[in-house]
Amino acid sequence: MGVSSTAPLLLRAARGEVVDRPPVWMMRQAGRYMKAYRDLREKYPSFRDRSEIPEVAIEVSLQPWRAFQPDGVILFSDIVTPLPGMGIEMDIAEGKGPIIHSPIRTQQQVDQLRPLEPEISLPFIKTILQALRQEVGNQSTVLGFVGAPWTLAAYVVEGKGSKTYSIIKNMAFSDPTMLHQFLEKLADAIAIYVRYQIDCGAQVVQMFDSWAGQLSPQDYDTFALPYQKMVFEKVKATHPDTPLILLVSGSAGILERMAQSGADIVTVDWAVDMADARARLGKHVKVQGNLDPGVLFGSKEFIRDRILDTVRKAGNWGHILNLGHGVLPATPEENVAFFFETAKKLNALV
Repeated sequence: MGVSSTAPLLLRAARGEVVDRPPVWMMRQAGRYMKAYRDLREKYPSFRDRSEIPEVAIEVSLQPWRAFQPDGVILFSDIVTPLPGMGIEMDIAEGKGPIIHSPIRTQQQVDQLRPLEPEISLPFIKTILQALRQEVGNQSTVLGFVGAPWTLAAYVVEGKGSKTYSIIKNMAFSDPTMLHQFLEKLADAIAIYVRYQIDCGAQVVQMFDSWAGQLSPQDYDTFALPYQKMVFEKVKATHPDTPLILLVSGSAGILERMAQSGADIVTVDWAVDMADARARLGKHVKVQGNLDPGVLFGSKEFIRDRILDTVRKAGNWGHILNLGHGVLPATPEENVAFFFETAKKLNALV
C-alpha cells in the first residue's frame, strides 16, 4: 500500500482505502453558476468551442479548482463529444443540450457508423487531460467522463433530449434487433473512449447513463445494464486499476441493478435515503452523491446539516461526497464555497 499514500484523496477512496474524510467534488462544478464561467461564455458563445479548444476547456475545468480546491477536477466536456468521430454530427445548444442533425432511425444508418479513433477525432481530450494532471498534481484527482450506450442512443435516436423517449422506446419495443446492434457499436466506441481518457491522464472515469432511469426495471435489464457491463468489462480488461463510477438519474428503483454493472462506485441520487442505499447495495459497494442540488439554496446551517446527515449514513468507508446530480445554474457561489469548506472539515465535525 506504500505507493498509494502519495495518491490523491479521491483516488484512494475510490480504490477502497480508508481515508480521514470523504473526498468531495460536484457534478457540473465547472459551469453556469460561476461568474468566471459566464464571463468566458461571452467570449466563446459556442459550447463546442468551450469544450474542444484546449486552452478554453482547461481554463473552464480549472475555474472551480482555483475557487474551491475540490478533491476531484473533472474534464469539461459533454457526453456527445465523441459522436462526430463515429459519423454522427451534433451540436450543443445553449441551455437546451445536444442536437443531433440526422437522428439515427434506419438499419442503413447503423451500418454506416465508423469505429471511434480518438487519437484522430478527439486529440483535444489528450491536451486537456494532460494539462489538468500537470496543474493539480497529487492535490486533486482528475476525472474523465463518458455517456453510456443507452443514453447516447436515446439522444441520437430522438435527435435531442426528450420527456417521453417515445421514439427510442418505439424502436426498442418494435425493432429491438437494430437497436441492440446500435447499442453494441456505442459500447465499443465508449470503451475505446474511456481507455483513451485513462491513457491521457484521467485517474477515475464516470459514466453517465442519465436516461436509463426512464426504463422499467425489465427494460433496464435488456437495453441499459448489458451495455454498461460491456463497457466496464472492456475497460477493466486493459485498465483494471482505474475506478469507474456509474450515474443513472432517477435510479431509486434500480439501485441494486446498478451494482451489477461492474462499476466500482454507484452514484446515489436524493430520492433515496443514504442509509437505505447502503443497506440495499451491501457493504462492499462504494457510493457517491446523494445531496439534492437544491439544498445549496438553503442556509449555511441547513447545508451543513444535510452534509452531515449524508456522511453519517454513508459511514466511514467508500463514500465520495457529491450532489445527486449537477449543481444548478442559479446556485449562489458562496454556498458552493461553503459546501466545500464544510466537507473539508468533516473529520473534525463528524
